[in-house]
Amino acid sequence: MTNISMGELISTLRKEKGMTQKDLAEKMNVTDKAVSKWERNLSCPDINTLPHLAEVLGVSVEELLNSTKKEEDQKKDNLLDTIFFAVPLAMGICVFVTALLGELTLRSGFMLLAVGMICLAANSFRKSKEK
Repeated sequence: MTNISMGELISTLRKEKGMTQKDLAEKMNVTDKAVSKWERNLSCPDINTLPHLAEVLGVSVEELLNSTKKEEDQKKDNLLDTIFFAVPLAMGICVFVTALLGELTLRSGFMLLAVGMICLAANSFRKSKEK
């Protein structure tokens, strides 16, 4: 169960156990509204309840905590992917537009393309280190 939020993990595990939100709430001594908020990622279980919640759901506390971290890591990776895609694209567009306007010099063209290529190389390096 990678790259899902804690709320999604709680919901999935609860359903796998055949429990309703009310059933889980009763086992946890909280309201079903609290469970609903957890599952919709509007709030998180209190730190003191995590061991009992993990026990009820049949997972470790670490698994509950890591689910949120993985989602945050995914968001960071998505942002970096967007940046490393957008910068080279922007540099290419700058070269094209300045060439159309007759303002492109050889030096500025190479500089813009170099920035784009550095971003592509950095992204490739980042992706290879993740594997």
